[in-house]
Amino acid sequence: MERLIDPKTLARVKDMPLIAKTVADGFLHGLHQSRQRGVGIEFSQYRSYEDGDELGRIDWKLFARSDKYFVREAERESEIAVWFVLDTSASMQVGSASETKQPHWSKLDYAAHLIATLSYLAFRQGDRIGFMALSADKQHVVPLGSGEQHWSAILLELARLKAGFFFPPLAQISKIIHPLQSAGLLFVISDFYQRRDELNDLLQALAVGRTEVAAIQLTTKDEAEFPYKGVVRFEDAETGEQILISAKGACEAYQKRWVQFQTELQQYTSALSIPLSCINIDNPMDQAIYDFLDSRRKVIR
Repeated sequence: MERLIDPKTLARVKDMPLIAKTVADGFLHGLHQSRQRGVGIEFSQYRSYEDGDELGRIDWKLFARSDKYFVREAERESEIAVWFVLDTSASMQVGSASETKQPHWSKLDYAAHLIATLSYLAFRQGDRIGFMALSADKQHVVPLGSGEQHWSAILLELARLKAGFFFPPLAQISKIIHPLQSAGLLFVISDFYQRRDELNDLLQALAVGRTEVAAIQLTTKDEAEFPYKGVVRFEDAETGEQILISAKGACEAYQKRWVQFQTELQQYTSALSIPLSCINIDNPMDQAIYDFLDSRRKVIR
């Protein structure tokens, strides 16, 4: 049975590397029965055992001959360039549902820890990883690199993230997204709320050539269920525009519009051959990662 981790519990932990490794280990724990050994892997060399290495990688026959611990290092036949592109527009500040006074995550918090975990999994299997955070007023870029030190550099940028105003138009970021249009795997993470069609334009620009794009939409329980009662004041996070409505009167119209929005987004990404995964940030993260990668495995098949 997979270990599930509650985002509200993890929100109390400030150590992002610890969270990433804990969630990743929880995910790997759930996959241990289906791992395939030796597929796409070639033996490279031995090195001395270091704290943190898996005991299963120790060569016990070599230990018997030398009385020293050595681990076998494997080298993949080919590495993959993996990019993580994060929408840091103001709507990503929206928080998860909270029925108590416990700390809870915003979409941006959740996205940062999701990227930390997925990039950890990628660098552990030998892939090169890169990161981009995009808003109209600020862009964070960590170019492709490999190894734990490079992963730590991505974590540092993730820890510095703050939401901006709105998602930038394609013309503003056309130069910095050029590396994303090379062969590789690209994750675009957003709630996909946009003033016009900025995110759609980005997806269309990226879904070319040998680039494989995967879209991850972050939602909340409140957005999906509209649990509000009485008179509620809503504010547009990007424009500051406010509206006062009766929750009871607006509920049915909102739910229809929500279904329409989700349908249109699915249709748009499908037309570009981009798989879309919807993740509710109120659900345990390692289960979300398990479901996401399991769905990707089915698509690849």
